[in-house]
Amino acid sequence: MDVRNCRTCGKLFNYIGGQPICTNCQRKLEEKFQEVKEYLRENPNSSINQVAEENDVSVKQIKQWIREERLTVTNAGADGITCEQCGAPIHTGRFCEKCKAAMVNNLSGAISKPKMPEESKKSDHDNKNRMRFLQG
Repeated sequence: MDVRNCRTCGKLFNYIGGQPICTNCQRKLEEKFQEVKEYLRENPNSSINQVAEENDVSVKQIKQWIREERLTVTNAGADGITCEQCGAPIHTGRFCEKCKAAMVNNLSGAISKPKMPEESKKSDHDNKNRMRFLQG
């Protein structure tokens, strides 16, 4: 059992995973997220600073929601959201599409598929292990 202090309120709680905050603070944070989401529906072209000020949420928290792909900015790079790999402006997440594709290619190239033995090697191997009958 992993017991920690909540990063927000300081109370002890049983930490399971994710952000190190207690269930009460998680619930409050989710309520704030819903408020921000509703505000963005009504004011779709607001900047991160406007949203933070109007909803009493930190800019850091809004950027965290963008990195988690829970929110999207309309003007890529206007609010300082950039790819962690190359620095290109992005709308949501941590990486641009080009870097995501490169990572997928690198990962799939790192996993080598087993190769079938060549026929010539297989036939030599089979000949050595064959059962032979002696004629007597």
